[in-house]
Amino acid sequence: MSEPLIDDTFAEAFPMTAARAIITADTPTWAEIAGRTMSGYATSVIACDAEAAIERILTPAETPDGRPGVSILLFAFSRDALEKALANRVGQCVMTCPTTACYNGLPITDKNITVGGKLRYFGDGWQISKRLNGRRYWRVPVMDGEFTCEDMFGTTKGVAGGNIILLGIDSPTTLRATELAVTAMRQCADVILPFPGGIARSGSKVGSKYKALRASTNTAFAPNLRGLVRTDLPPNVNAAYEIVIDGLTLEAVERATAAGIAAARQPGIITISAGNYGGKLGPFHIKLRETVAKFPEFADPRI
Repeated sequence: MSEPLIDDTFAEAFPMTAARAIITADTPTWAEIAGRTMSGYATSVIACDAEAAIERILTPAETPDGRPGVSILLFAFSRDALEKALANRVGQCVMTCPTTACYNGLPITDKNITVGGKLRYFGDGWQISKRLNGRRYWRVPVMDGEFTCEDMFGTTKGVAGGNIILLGIDSPTTLRATELAVTAMRQCADVILPFPGGIARSGSKVGSKYKALRASTNTAFAPNLRGLVRTDLPPNVNAAYEIVIDGLTLEAVERATAAGIAAARQPGIITISAGNYGGKLGPFHIKLRETVAKFPEFADPRI
């Protein structure tokens, strides 16, 4: 079977404000439970308060308190929106989780948000603070001891909305290739794939026939609408899956894009494409063929 075509197109990404939360617990299991719970319902800012997911699993040697942990990246349109989302999610999903603590994972600058400083009031006056190496931590009494949370979290300008779309002969074949792409992309630093399992089956376009909706199904990639609307699907394609990429830098998103494309070159994948809105949505245009060529470890000499 022939190699998939890498479409001569681009993914259109846009700036958002990002933070990194380091969650630790007595065991890796509880750290991961807290991380997955905290990043639930955070797939797209179209309808969620943030986009968030586990970035990677951390060893005790990599965490502030020497316990197992996970790193979470969160993205929102502004620092105010990010602060609200992060404080709410840590308060509801991390502080409530057995044995956990939560720390800032980015440098402190002049563009910070308050997290522990908001959650301290749950201590009902019994909370205490401690400064260590110039940073403040709050210790809030809870029923298994205390919950430690750093006062301030750093933020940075990130890039959201990078994407690739895999077009294949059928759903099982396309899904297997997309899963391989997700595995490869998750090895890249400073990125998350915010949709369930890293995969979106319901890719969207901007706008809708219904005025109240900001986005609606991407009809050009919907096999069941072939013949009814303009389609971007070749005749032998019967399924498409999208992987959305958010990262702390444009280069991080580009590297993950290249890694995903390399891993997705599987039998049954006809085309690897991307979603864009003609350059009207965001300033970052990640051209698929150029991006693959930019990283020698992922480059295909036939492009």
